[in-house]
This record gives sequence, C-alpha cells and structure tokens, in this order.
Amino acid sequence: MKRIFPLVFILAIIFSGCGSSKKQLQKGNYDAAIAKAVKQLRKDRTDVKQIEILEQSYKVANDQDKERIRFLKMEGRPNNWDQIYIVYKSLNDRQSLVKTVTPLNKNGESVDFPFVDYMADMVVAKRKAADFYYAHGNELMKSGLKDSYRQAYDEYVRAKQYIGDYEGIDNKILDAKNLGMSRVFVSIQNTSMIKFPKEFEQDLLALDLPALNSEWVEYYTQNLNDNTKYDYFVDVKVKNVAVSPDQTMQKDTVIKRDVEDGFTYALDKKGNVMRDTLGNDIKIKKYKTLQCALVESVQVKACRIDGDIQVIQANPDKMLKKDPIFAESAFKNVSSRALGDTQALNADQLARTKTSPVPFPTDIEMVVRCSETLKTAIRSAIQNNKRYIY
Repeated sequence: MKRIFPLVFILAIIFSGCGSSKKQLQKGNYDAAIAKAVKQLRKDRTDVKQIEILEQSYKVANDQDKERIRFLKMEGRPNNWDQIYIVYKSLNDRQSLVKTVTPLNKNGESVDFPFVDYMADMVVAKRKAADFYYAHGNELMKSGLKDSYRQAYDEYVRAKQYIGDYEGIDNKILDAKNLGMSRVFVSIQNTSMIKFPKEFEQDLLALDLPALNSEWVEYYTQNLNDNTKYDYFVDVKVKNVAVSPDQTMQKDTVIKRDVEDGFTYALDKKGNVMRDTLGNDIKIKKYKTLQCALVESVQVKACRIDGDIQVIQANPDKMLKKDPIFAESAFKNVSSRALGDTQALNADQLARTKTSPVPFPTDIEMVVRCSETLKTAIRSAIQNNKRYIY
C-alpha cells in the first residue's frame, strides 16, 4: 500500500523556498506560505505584511485540515484512521512552527494564535490506525496468496511502528516475510559428453547472491532442506562441450645480418696504401653476412561450451524464458629455437629462443578454463531475466 499523504507537509516546507510567501498564498500553497512567512518573521517580527499572510494562511490551512478530519470520521471507514492521524500531526506540526515566532503584534495589537492540544486525538487516531493495520494483516494472512502475505507484512510493520505492544507482532512479521518470499533455485545440468569435475560446477554456482536478491526474492544454489518449496527454478543446461585437438604449427624464418669483419687498406693504382689529408692510412671496413634460421612453434587448443538458461515457474509449472549461453577458452604457447649463428638475431628474437614447448592442457583443464566466462554469462542471463521473477 503506497502512502504519499505523509509527504505533503514535508514537501510544502521544502517548496516554501520557491517564491515569496504572498505568491504561495495566492497559489493556495498555505503551508508553503506559512513556512516562508515564519522565515521572514524570524528576521523581523514587526513585518506587518508577513504577519497578515501568516494569519490568513494559518486559518485556511487549519480549517481545511479540520474539515478533512470531520469528513474522514463521518465516512467511518476503519482504514481512514491513518489519514486522520496524519492530518492531526499536520495540525500539530503547523502549530509548533508558528509558535517559534509568537507572540506577534500588528499595529499595536496582539495577534492571536490559540493553542490547541492535539496530542490526545493523535494518540487515539494512532491506536485505531494500528488496530486496523493489525486486523487487516491478520485477514490478509488467511488468503494463501503471496501478494497478500507481502501486504500483510507491510501492515504488521506499520502497526508496530504506531503501537509496538501487540502480542506476537514480531512473529507475525517474520511469518508474513517468510510466506511472502519468492525463492529461486539455481542449478547446473550437464548433458554433454564430458563429465565436469565437482569443483567446476561449484565454481560456476559461486554467484554473488546478495547482488541478485531483492526485498521479496532470494536466490539459492544449495538446497536449504527437503521441506523448502521453491517458486522458481533457474536451470543452466550445458548441452555441448567442444574441445579442439592439440595442434602445433611450425614456421621457419631465415634471418640474415651483416656485421663488421675487420678492414682492408685503400690502395692507389700503383698498389700503395692511400693516406688522408692528415697522413693517416685509409682503411675500408669489411663485412660478413651472418645467417640463422628461427624455427617457431605455435601450440594452440580451444574449447567452447554451449547451452541455455531456463527460467521456470514452479506453480503452475511454466517456462518463462529461455536464453542461449556460451563460453570459450583458448590455449596458445609460442616457442622458438635457433639453427645457425645466433649473432644474426636481434634482442627480441634471441629472447624467444629461450622459450620451449609446454605440455598441452587436458580437455578437462580446457573446460575449467571456461568457468569464469561461463559464470559471467550465467550471471548476466539471470540479471536480464529478473523481471520474470517476483
């Protein structure tokens, strides 16, 4: 049950900062006009204009509230007592606000804001409202409907907030909460040719359950007990697991590099050593070509898991949603070996020759590598389908 009426007085105070007290009065926003006038009078209690606005707004607002109370009482509906209490509280809060600037004088005469004790009426209304919520909650608990249990929970909580001395009220709140809760059981069903390790399934179901839960929905991956009745089932069905064979691809690359290999003297036509302008012998660098074959081995293996996730309603038994899910994992290792003069290689190529082939992961290890990706897919599918579970 939505109750917005208690917000009226609070919102009036908040909006009192928008526009002058006169404008608020002209718009019929009497509590806003009162709040604005009181604010001004705290600065200057001789402001006749604000006193007149306060007088007029206060009288109209009180008259309207009292008329509302008279109507609600005359109507005689048990569920009216909550509104009656709220209106009495509005009268009391308004009176308390005005008292912060009284006494006031206008043109030498005292301005009268007679005090009214609303406490007794508030207590009576509060008790009768609580009695209604408590009794209504009891009636709702007889319906056998989950929505009614949830409403009964709200009624009991409201009754306790108003009058907390009902016998067994805490147990009634717990019972309504328990009966109104929707419970969802999430499980893995593997129909593929590969049998999963128990740890793998446990890891897949290591979901962040608190993030999935809401006020009236709880998710479980382990059965509480044999007596627990689940309202929904989320079945993760693994239908196919494809693991590629071990593959090793080889690539040969011949790398050549020219390096200095001593020098020779420059000779003239007569075979004499030539000299530069400073008289030094002219030398010519000699180069040799180094060659090395880089044999690169690439080991690859891949895995893909396909299935679907189904959201099933227990009563009546009904498929609500079915979405495909999949996950992939890949293994890759690159190693190299050199044949020839390694001086032909640069630093990066030389570093690669220090790697070596490694054992291929087993098929089960490849499946396990998919766990985090598959878990993310499961979590996303549940989040996307939460609207079907309530």
